[in-house]
Amino acid sequence: MAARFTLRTGDDLRRISRELRRIDDPELKKRFRKELRKSAAPFVPLIRNSIRQIPSKRPYTPAGLRGRLSKATRIETRTVGKDAGVAIRVDGRRMPDGEKRLPSLMEGAGVRRGRRVDTRWRHPVFGNREVWVQQDSHPYFFRVVDGAGAAGRVAAARVVDSITRDIR
Repeated sequence: MAARFTLRTGDDLRRISRELRRIDDPELKKRFRKELRKSAAPFVPLIRNSIRQIPSKRPYTPAGLRGRLSKATRIETRTVGKDAGVAIRVDGRRMPDGEKRLPSLMEGAGVRRGRRVDTRWRHPVFGNREVWVQQDSHPYFFRVVDGAGAAGRVAAARVVDSITRDIR
């Protein structure tokens, strides 16, 4: 699951990426990636805080599900190809085996059941394969990112403008 910030057009980052490859300035490329990460960095604590606020009967612990979701939250930057940009991701690949889909399920991305999408999901109680419970999703990601999206777009646009000036 990831949120991408789109700038004025998606072509802005691709154009800058092409120019950075053409001029082959490693320091400028490094600065571009660093500034993109910096523009997205304020969202990570917001998302992690939202994860900690997911209702639970148990207190928050780093070893619990909410702690594992928090640890899986990261920033990803790409400065090449069609997907050039910055993304904030709660990366299921960083979750333990058997829990890789939990970031999406907890968000409510849903499980397709025929023609409808069910945002509830089932799981065994503490690994007991004989006792299963159904759990509702608790959106934690997109409501935070959508609420602060304008600030992210402005910050990313500043990075693009700064790097564009330096390329010229």
